[in-house]
Amino acid sequence: MSALRKVLVVDDDAVVGKSFNRVLSQKGYVVTTAQNAHEALKQVREQSFDVVFTDIKMPGMDGVELAEQLKARQPWTPVVIITGFGTTENETRAKAAGVTDFMRKPLSPEMIEESAAHAMRSPVVPMAARLELVQPSEVHVAIEAPAVAHPVRQIALFLAAPFIGLAYAVAMPLVGLAALLWIGGKALLQTQAAKHAPMFLKNVALLAAAPFIGLLYAMALPFVGMGFLVVTAAKALATSRYAPTMTRFMGYAAKLIAAPFIGLAFAVMLPLVGTAMLFWVGGKALMTRAEVA
Repeated sequence: MSALRKVLVVDDDAVVGKSFNRVLSQKGYVVTTAQNAHEALKQVREQSFDVVFTDIKMPGMDGVELAEQLKARQPWTPVVIITGFGTTENETRAKAAGVTDFMRKPLSPEMIEESAAHAMRSPVVPMAARLELVQPSEVHVAIEAPAVAHPVRQIALFLAAPFIGLAYAVAMPLVGLAALLWIGGKALLQTQAAKHAPMFLKNVALLAAAPFIGLLYAMALPFVGMGFLVVTAAKALATSRYAPTMTRFMGYAAKLIAAPFIGLAFAVMLPLVGTAMLFWVGGKALMTRAEVA
């Protein structure tokens, strides 16, 4: 007898299950017990059994109804009805469901062993037939069609890829620097020198800003001087008789001179504005994350 022969015993009387276990375990069977039909159906869904013994009278679903459900799901599994309250109607229903045998209480070790051996000798349904007998509702096969990307989306991604890579290459160092400054500032505030941190940070900021402030003055002063010169010349021209003509001429000249600087200002300012927006969005996200944590 193979030790892989598994038996399920369904009875609300624990003594019956223990009797089957005591007799059949010595003969190489593995015995599993269930207290009711619902527990038995759960066991059958989780593992397979070579034979099922079920009492006919149990709370809730009776043994005949359990046999009917077992045979509807797994017609190849032998089912043996244990009964002490046998009626012609129940036996007719059980036979119609395809039970293998009946056992009448009181049970003896010989009856248990002989019934198990008889059930094992029952014809076994071939595996191909088992697959045919499985209800379509019990087979859930999810077949998903491969996703086909839209050509326009593919072209857009192809064109955007270099710009996305460039944006990452430009933004990552700035993001890393901002994260480093944020972590360093947070760590500094947690030290004993936290009360001196504002003054220290102010000095560091002034030191870092000094070259840019000087550069700003160096760039701005010539324009300021030129502005004063233009204003003085305009006032002088306004008092002459050629004022209307000179005013139009100066307007055209100012536009011509200012055009390159306006373009340069846009070229310089747009990356700075973008960087500022990146810092603002990143800082807002970090503060929101800190509030949630």
